[in-house]
Amino acid sequence: MRVSMDVTQSALAERSGISQGTIAKIERGKISASYDTVVALFEALDSMKQEIGRGLTAADVCSKDVVSVQSNDTIQAASNLMREKGYSQLPVFLGDTPVGSISERGIFEMMSREKSVEKVNTTVLSEVMGESFPVVSDNTPIGTVAGLMNSYNAILVSKRGVIIGMITSADMLKLI
Repeated sequence: MRVSMDVTQSALAERSGISQGTIAKIERGKISASYDTVVALFEALDSMKQEIGRGLTAADVCSKDVVSVQSNDTIQAASNLMREKGYSQLPVFLGDTPVGSISERGIFEMMSREKSVEKVNTTVLSEVMGESFPVVSDNTPIGTVAGLMNSYNAILVSKRGVIIGMITSADMLKLI
């Protein structure tokens, strides 16, 4: 994102308060950025983009291909899909409406409570799903999204009431 905006590492460092060397190491994958560093970089990029008339929004960041499960699917179906796609969490829908979420952690917790693997495998998601991910409008500023990421593992993005994408920390880190 920095490169596409034609922003130098030095300019981003000056605006964000993060050293140019640290930004270079993050971009090369030599170090992982802390949450506070990511927020500072996103806020700096967002303010720089707004100055040139193109504020970053949720639609700019989200993955457009939302992989999800239905509330009447089984834990086994959700687990297979998570393993196949390499995801640790998925939104749960009832038709086109988000109604919950399922995560590896939630599945592991159920496995520790239940003695029967068959019971776990055949349990319907609506019986065990967690809270739904928050939904933001496609034009929500990236700074707001970054703040929500402090409390949620994922955020759904909607346009005119229709889910058009999903944002995870991996999506946010692609901007750096």
